[in-house]
Amino acid sequence: MASYSMGDLKKGLKIEIDGIPFKIVEYQHVKPGKGPAFVRIKIKSFIDGKVLEKTFHAGDKCEAPNLEDKTMQYLYDDGENCQFMDTETYEQVAISDEDVGEAKKWMLDGMMVNVLFHNGKAIGVEVPQVVELKIVETAPNFKGDTQGSNKKPATLETGAVVQIPFHVLEGEVIRVDTVRGEYIEKANK
Repeated sequence: MASYSMGDLKKGLKIEIDGIPFKIVEYQHVKPGKGPAFVRIKIKSFIDGKVLEKTFHAGDKCEAPNLEDKTMQYLYDDGENCQFMDTETYEQVAISDEDVGEAKKWMLDGMMVNVLFHNGKAIGVEVPQVVELKIVETAPNFKGDTQGSNKKPATLETGAVVQIPFHVLEGEVIRVDTVRGEYIEKANK
């Protein structure tokens, strides 16, 4: 396993501290008037999403985490866990709803997603940034509501709710940005 020292740290680098994988989200090199230079970083945990602040001095070391990204097919939710399948080996993996997190509201049965593994254990799921989903419930249009920036809530086939323009109707398929949770446009179907 690779080891990182203070000089190797940078934004976006994945590191492991006390057996927990983190991603550096903020990096600052500090050279005070007195004393040696140090690095102050903010790190986000891949396990629980918490952001911590940590200071590294010359000589401090941290490890590279054993992370693996696999593209897998989402099969179904059994009530407690989401079931995923590796389409090459047909091996199935169950990930708790808690570990799947926000990604769950954008997943449809059969969708390909990225599953993150740490030391062989599935710890998270990442859906594509843009997904196409069908609107299953929204308010009907009223005359004069098609203009302006007014929006209405729409429930999608996964259960997620997004704000859409008034001209978009129930039953239509739309493209949604999963990072921001926002409507992009109607899908061309």
